[in-house]
Amino acid sequence: MFARLFVLALLTATLSLPASAQQHILVPRSDGQTTPLLLYPARHPASACAPLAVISHGAGGSEYGYRYLAQAMANLGYTTVVMGHRESDFSALTADMRKDGFKPGVRDLVADPAAESGRLLDVSAALKWADTRCHSPFRILLGHSMGAETTLLEAGARNILGIASPPAGIDRFDAYVALSPQGPGVVFPDHAWSAIRKPVLILTGTRDQSVQSGPESRQVPFSGLPGAPGRCQWQGVITGATHMNFAGAGLGHARVESLVTSTIAAFLPGAARYSCTLPQPVAGMALQSK
Repeated sequence: MFARLFVLALLTATLSLPASAQQHILVPRSDGQTTPLLLYPARHPASACAPLAVISHGAGGSEYGYRYLAQAMANLGYTTVVMGHRESDFSALTADMRKDGFKPGVRDLVADPAAESGRLLDVSAALKWADTRCHSPFRILLGHSMGAETTLLEAGARNILGIASPPAGIDRFDAYVALSPQGPGVVFPDHAWSAIRKPVLILTGTRDQSVQSGPESRQVPFSGLPGAPGRCQWQGVITGATHMNFAGAGLGHARVESLVTSTIAAFLPGAARYSCTLPQPVAGMALQSK
């Protein structure tokens, strides 16, 4: 039943049409391929060159997903782009699932070095496109599930897929947000996150199942971050939140989405100053820093 709902949610996101205020573009990638981007212009930007938010979808998703997150970032004054990752989109996921079954198919795609390398090239393409408009004063990379994998690899997490730097580990953003990151075992070795020095916000849920184990594995990356005064490394665990509640693709949850966007809004001003103070506790979420 979960597998059917999971696929239905991804299909809904893939087939969603962009609103007229958004702009869909294709940008060149360094390997000759193209990366689709869905642009959400910043609302009421503080300057002519707005800060930049780049969003990486999960396995099987598309640039048309995560609308709640993209709109929230645009409302915060960020020029926001949601990338489409063609090597790990809906067609790629369903091909792996037809071959191996639901969980093995997801695991195969998440651990596919070529698919992840393509995602990191998409990040480069999005940044290059953004820099042709203006060099944003503050840049943030956000990702969910496989997108959180991409986010933490860009930030400098080590991997067991054989992906070298570049395209991994270039660390070109000022802050990172990882929704439902993976623990060690499929993509990351033990202690993979110890070299990440930038501000990081990790969000997960008490029912956020992973491909290799239970929800507790998604909290391992936070425990592996080095931490330090002023480094702004936070983790929020939302009570009752499932994996797909963070995706906003038909299986989203208004309470979870509200906690996600409000926590990001609380995190970013301090992350820009490297001086983060946790907000007042909020019912339904345990938030901690290191």
